[in-house]
Order: sequence, then C-alpha cells, then structure tokens
Amino acid sequence: MRAPRLVIPDLAGKAVLVTGGSTGIGAAVVRALAAQGAKVAIGYHASEAPAIALQREIESAGGEANPVKGDVASPFECDRILAETTARFGRLDGLVNNAGLMLGRVPSFEASDDQVQAVIDLNARSVVSMTRAAVPWLERQGGFIINTTSIAARNGGGAGAILYAAAKGFVSTLTRGQAKELIGRKIRVNAVAPGVISTPFHGRYSDADMMEAMRRTIPLGRVGTPEDCVGAYLFLASEALSGYIVGQIIEVDGGQLTP
Repeated sequence: MRAPRLVIPDLAGKAVLVTGGSTGIGAAVVRALAAQGAKVAIGYHASEAPAIALQREIESAGGEANPVKGDVASPFECDRILAETTARFGRLDGLVNNAGLMLGRVPSFEASDDQVQAVIDLNARSVVSMTRAAVPWLERQGGFIINTTSIAARNGGGAGAILYAAAKGFVSTLTRGQAKELIGRKIRVNAVAPGVISTPFHGRYSDADMMEAMRRTIPLGRVGTPEDCVGAYLFLASEALSGYIVGQIIEVDGGQLTP
C-alpha cells in the first residue's frame, strides 16, 4: 500500500521535523508530508543509509528533505537537531515526535536502573526535550505537534514491553496536558497511537509466533503497515482538516481496542 497522494494545500511549503524519520512509520510520514509539498527534516540516529536514501527518493520526485542526525535521548542533541532544522528551513511549522524503541524485551521488575533510564529517556523525555526546543519556533506563526504514542499505552504492553508501555503512557498524558498548555500559543498538540504495525521495530523485538498471536487479536485480520498510519498524521497536521481538534489521540490499530 502506498502513502495517499491527497492534495492538502495548507501543508505545501510547511517546514516539518519528523524524529525517527528514516524507517518505519516515521519514513512513511516523511514521504506523505513531502508528497503534499512540505519541506521535511528526517531525524535519525543510527540509520544514516535509509535516511539518505529517503532524501534522494523525495528529491527525485521534486520534493525537499534534509536528514538530521542526533540522539533524541539527549536534551542537548534535541536542541541541536532543532537548530539544524531551522537553520536549513528558516522556520518550523510542525514537529512529529516519532522516535522511540523498546530497547529489548525485559520484565520490568528485572530491568536495571540503566535500562529503565534508557527507555524513559528515548521514549518519554525526548518528547519533552524536542517540544521545548520547538515551541519558540512554532509559536511564531502557529503550528502543530503530533506525538507518536502506542496501543501499549492503553493495554500495558506485551511480554517484556512494560517499561516501553509505561513510557508511551507518559506520552499520551503529556499530549493531553501540553495541548492545554500550548493552544494559547497557537500550537495544536495531538497524537497518533499505532497498534501492531509491521516495521523494523517488530522485526527487532517480535518473532513470527508473537506476530501471529497479535494478528489474531486484530478484528481487521491483519497486521498494519506504516502506510496505514499516515492518514492520521496528515489529518492532524492540516489546519484546514483538523484545526478544531486539540489534545486527541487517534488509534490506528485495525480495531484491536474496539470495546
């Protein structure tokens, strides 16, 4: 399935930073935004080759993208990533806080202090740090923040994923709280909560049996793709489509959490 080729005029020319933008859902969001005419910074940490390949793909189609390397687990790096992005584009209209990883399946009560801190820094504190760096730029003309949370924030996560789930629960709560804090600065904050999506994330942490067990819990009958998620991000990015939507979390899970 390909990213939708919708025409959303108010996204054209916007400058957007997508953290964790080189692979998986982040890469699909980068492609979709670029297809709508947005200028996109591709945030990445270790996946340099995919980031550069994605840049070339977008540029060959007439779009504009710029890979920006940095570790969002570090507040200092978040400041630098934002500075590099705004130096390139001269403005910032949107931030997609998408970077995150489970960092291994470990029972929460067996995790070392270092493991706990690493999961929190990457998945939770990074959202605070990137948002803090972005606000002075976003409030200049108004903008949006879209956080990537997870189905795990609501169901507590699977085996060995409790710390990750708890960090994503933080992101969901932060989304609702910062939506109230920042709307007065003309910044809309919302989130997308993907369900079981076939990405390098699950390729790293979930074997075939685990994926099949999760698939069976999905009413739609299949695991999602990154492209299944992009419509929610485009919708929340567009003032024309979602300008009166603030502090909401869109579940993209094939019906998995349907009551």
